[in-house]
Amino acid sequence: MESKVCCTLYYPKIPYSTVMKCFICLLGVLAISLTLFANNSPAIDSGLIELKKAIANAPRYDAKRIDQIEQARHKLERLPSSAITKRFQQCEELYELFKVFQYDSAFQYARRMEVLALQLNDSSALAQANLKMAFVLLSSGMFKEAGDRLDKIVPATLQDAGKLEYYFTRGRYYYDLADYSADSYYEPQYIRQAASCIDSALAFCSKPEFRCAYYQGLKLRKEGNLDAALQAFKRLLDGQLTNHQVAIVASSLSAVYIQRKDMETAINLLIQAAIADIHSSTKETTAIFSLSELLFAAGDLKNASMCIEYAIDDAKFYGARQRKVQVSSILPIIESEKVNMVEEQKMKLIIYALIATFLLLALIVLAVIIFQQNKKLERVKSQLLIASVDQKNINNQLLEANKIKEEYIGYCFHTNSAYIHKIEKMKKQLEQKLLDKKTSEATFLVQNINIKQERDELFQHFDRIFLKIFPHFVKDFNALFREEDQVRLKDNELLNTDLRIFALIRLGIDDNEKIAQILEYSVNTIYTYKTKIKNKSMVSNDEFEERIMTIKAT
Repeated sequence: MESKVCCTLYYPKIPYSTVMKCFICLLGVLAISLTLFANNSPAIDSGLIELKKAIANAPRYDAKRIDQIEQARHKLERLPSSAITKRFQQCEELYELFKVFQYDSAFQYARRMEVLALQLNDSSALAQANLKMAFVLLSSGMFKEAGDRLDKIVPATLQDAGKLEYYFTRGRYYYDLADYSADSYYEPQYIRQAASCIDSALAFCSKPEFRCAYYQGLKLRKEGNLDAALQAFKRLLDGQLTNHQVAIVASSLSAVYIQRKDMETAINLLIQAAIADIHSSTKETTAIFSLSELLFAAGDLKNASMCIEYAIDDAKFYGARQRKVQVSSILPIIESEKVNMVEEQKMKLIIYALIATFLLLALIVLAVIIFQQNKKLERVKSQLLIASVDQKNINNQLLEANKIKEEYIGYCFHTNSAYIHKIEKMKKQLEQKLLDKKTSEATFLVQNINIKQERDELFQHFDRIFLKIFPHFVKDFNALFREEDQVRLKDNELLNTDLRIFALIRLGIDDNEKIAQILEYSVNTIYTYKTKIKNKSMVSNDEFEERIMTIKAT
């Protein structure tokens, strides 16, 4: 009966990927926590990128304007002092190049136009020079001086083109006063006066002209007719305009959207206006300043700061007094908010760092726990595997023992049966001889029993059964010796005494006294045999019998 024990190993294993998943989750939490979400729409972000590129390239556009100015100056210098009319025209050209670029130079050439007009004794040219000075004085924020210049002009003495320019300039003068005063009493008065001037100017618009369409839209906006103003500015913006005209219209259109609370569209229009101002080298501008205010209100302090700093540089370069006051008033607020934002972000980063540190420590603790659990499970697995191997060896040993028992039980029954049959036959013969009083024959029968032969037959039976179970025993046994010390069997010899001693040991009979009884030797003889054999082997004496026990049965 075979005895077999089977072990199937099932054990939980916590993979290291669990640790990695936890770490990835931690990174996700930190990334979400530390990300500063932009308040701007994709369109605004895209526009701001283009604005930054334009600011970076501003020196190139300014260089182009300066090159045009230098060419015009050289042209003026080459004109003789007697060519007063041509010098007047060339000063006007230089004024146009400077009027939105640099106040001091624009005013200088307007003054030279005035001097030349006096030399020409031309009232129309003098009025034109005063209009130029009034415009540039308005741009610099010198309202009283601009008003004085406008008051010197008698509109009735002007041609239609001069009247058109005069009324538009005076209309702008009143609009600027309204914006500057921002007073509930005076502002409406200035707007009414400006509207009257614009109406007078429009009466002289004999053909479609940018200024006419623009000031008509401006008048509608100032009067609060936002829908009509919106349509007027949009029609203008869809037409063929110069960069400077685009900046003027986009900036005015943005004001309509600001009044309608559509800040995103207003910001996009101001970005468009600011880029157009940079492309046209316009330093007398409100677009980038207004843009900084809207970005500041939207919480985009970084870009608001960039815009206000550029606006300050433009105001300083141009020399616009009121513009420098305006931008200087908002800059400290923006910078203060930037400081506050940095402090808030610093505090947030501290909090995030503490949270991250806590989560990291928790992750480390979790990783240590998982690592320890895995180590324990590995040890349990190792123990179970060892137990499984041991159990397998036990099963093999049991199978081997069962086979040995089966073979030797059959052998014992067969041998005993033969001996019983032989004894029974001898008994009958002796009984018959004794009954027949043939004592001599009975004595002869007993004396003819050959004990040595019987013992040899017993050993041969043992050897055959043993080699049937362990067919490679002799080969494996000799493998433990050098060739000259290996056992050499005689013809028809299955095992000799040396092999038979260790055959019994392989069967589990390791007591010298029992081996001596079986083989009918003294205990000392058995001990001597074993010692001599072990001393010849290539392995240590202590290991020799262990190696004998590893010889496999079939």
